[in-house]
Amino acid sequence: MRSSIAVALITVSALVVALGGFAQSSLNATLLGSYRWTSDQAGFGGFSGLKLTTDGDHFTIVSDGGIFGKGVLVRDENSDQISNVADFQFGPVKTSVGEPTEGYKNDAEGLAVRADGSLLVSFEGFHRIMVYADTDARAFWHKHNVDFDGLQNNSGLEALAFDADGVLYAMPERSGVLTRPFPVYRFKNNNWDQPFGIVRRPPFLLVGADFGPDGKLYILERHLGGIFGFQSRVRRFVVSGDRISDEEILLETSPGVHDNLEGISVWRDGAGDIRITMISDDNYRAFQRTEFVEYRVSE
Repeated sequence: MRSSIAVALITVSALVVALGGFAQSSLNATLLGSYRWTSDQAGFGGFSGLKLTTDGDHFTIVSDGGIFGKGVLVRDENSDQISNVADFQFGPVKTSVGEPTEGYKNDAEGLAVRADGSLLVSFEGFHRIMVYADTDARAFWHKHNVDFDGLQNNSGLEALAFDADGVLYAMPERSGVLTRPFPVYRFKNNNWDQPFGIVRRPPFLLVGADFGPDGKLYILERHLGGIFGFQSRVRRFVVSGDRISDEEILLETSPGVHDNLEGISVWRDGAGDIRITMISDDNYRAFQRTEFVEYRVSE
């Protein structure tokens, strides 16, 4: 997501900063904390994809500007809230010939990690999925789905997620019509299909997804709520074969509580609780912020 909300962002920025956000509305999730992450490194920001290790400590991220990053989340010993980022490494997402992606080809949005540690990244603009052995490696083409060619401009594959069986799911930001479910594309047995859709509940758009340790599908949605800033929503579903069911809304924030959350990773902490960790895309704008946000889910 880039230019489509640029004008609106400029309009809302001053008021959001002044008000500092509204009260949060959550249903089955409790906010643990939010950590604002800053860096003077050139190209920092625009983070749209996030994946954590199963212990919630190490992270990998990808940005709208074609950047990979990885590091360690440092948590306060007393509060267990994120308090710092350590060992951060930063580098370009590469093409199939090992060169940095450029122009309309570098808008990386979704991120998923296979069991063997290789990474899959989805791009919009030039709609495709690429595979990387690690964050320093050149790209390999993932098998294409011709349906991707018809996705809306600037609203392509925002979300990638692997289930426990290693089946890949890909989801676009928009469905084309407010009453049409978000299509869910599945890559299984070396073929693409579309087993089901996710019911669309306007005005939110789909921007991230992950399968949790409970086997359920978590989707992150975002809405620019007028002059007051961004709203975020997380829904959870049961996926069984060619069916999706048991929709739950875990959290829905009021405008301005968080910035533009786009990346999501779901894991289980040492106490046995499910946590949802998210990262915001600041669109490379000074009046926005990059932040890690964590919630604990009440199962």
